[in-house]
Amino acid sequence: MTTDSIRGRAEVGAGGRVEIALIGCNHRTAPVELRERVAFTPEQAIRAASELRGLGLIEEAVIVSTCNRSELYGVTSESIESTPTALASFLAEFHKLSTVDLDGRLYRYAGPEAIRHLFRVASGLDSLLLGEAEILGQVREAYNRALENGSTGPVLNRLFQSALEVGKRVRSETEIGTRPMSVALAGVRLAERIFGDLKGREALIVGAGSVAEQVVEHLRLRGIGELRMVNRTFSRAQELAQRMGGHAHEWANLERQLEQPDIIVTSVSGSEHVLTRSMIEAGMAARSGRAMFVIDLGVPRNVEPEAEGLYNFYLFNIDHLGEIVEQNKKSREGEVPRVEAIIAEHVDKFLSWQSSLEAANLLDALRARLEAERRSLLTSHFANAGEMTENDRARLEKLTEDLIQRIVQVPSGRLRQARKLHRRVEGLAALREVFGLGDSDDEPKS
Repeated sequence: MTTDSIRGRAEVGAGGRVEIALIGCNHRTAPVELRERVAFTPEQAIRAASELRGLGLIEEAVIVSTCNRSELYGVTSESIESTPTALASFLAEFHKLSTVDLDGRLYRYAGPEAIRHLFRVASGLDSLLLGEAEILGQVREAYNRALENGSTGPVLNRLFQSALEVGKRVRSETEIGTRPMSVALAGVRLAERIFGDLKGREALIVGAGSVAEQVVEHLRLRGIGELRMVNRTFSRAQELAQRMGGHAHEWANLERQLEQPDIIVTSVSGSEHVLTRSMIEAGMAARSGRAMFVIDLGVPRNVEPEAEGLYNFYLFNIDHLGEIVEQNKKSREGEVPRVEAIIAEHVDKFLSWQSSLEAANLLDALRARLEAERRSLLTSHFANAGEMTENDRARLEKLTEDLIQRIVQVPSGRLRQARKLHRRVEGLAALREVFGLGDSDDEPKS
């Protein structure tokens, strides 16, 4: 038995249920205007996970939030039917939205479908850019954050570690990740469509995170001319500028930096707009009417939406990468069946592990029930049997102990064989119901 399963038996309750639930929205179900309203900063993700557990909605929690998705993963030992609804209500309340705002925008998965969805996410099959490279790192960051915060347990630890393994296998054993495509590269290709050759053009990069750094790399490969970098943490902009070749500028001078560049790419985390309409109006005035092109790769968006429509101002956000996405999709679709086969293999492996975990807990519950009945029966018998020698009592104790051991021995051996438990969760649930080992209400009254 694995360490996880041993630990799990102590944590998932006497009934032994292990139910995984997931709710979320992504680029397919919600526009960027809604996605940015339900996005979680790393700090918010930690707080939300703690609140979900504190409220008793779920026992384990991981929140995955990227520019294209916000997803809540949870584990409960209670009925799975009400959990997705409870998670959806929490999501709306946390972000101060009405549940009506989320109508038709959320997907809800449980059990094998939730497992399969996470594995598809880690593989890049559920990404805006099919097979994108960044998502695996983002899943790893979300999991590590939850792990450090103590909001994971044996089930989500196993699930996310399996997802990371799937992501690695998919990228090493299939061609889904060749000719790497990313949001950063898609943004640069969008700029190429606007300007054609980027050689000699001037660009301003707002932000210095991983996406911004990739944008800089792709621009350099295309022979971009002057490159300016602005970041809230100036030292980070300096480090990037020195390493990639460019000029770093103070955050306080951001508005002034809008006066020159042909291309402006923003990728800054946080909920506040970093480029407001008034800043852009000032920049446009200083450019003497020369057009300004901004590619906003942030979610939440970095550019105030009210700026859209200003004369000669062209604003593109992450949802404008559609045509590039379609081209990318066509070039990689042939690899999807191979990826799905790897995912199916790991879903089966996880379900087998999950069944063995439930089986171990079921056996513990069965043994505890039999032991309680044995104690009750012997106590009643000893009280009514008159005088008995200590040897007689000991023989009865030993006899009944051996009887329980014999009863449990055979099913124990069979249930602990994970291979024979393949997809037997429903069968285990039936056993639990037959023996009255689930809810406390089923306990016999003394």
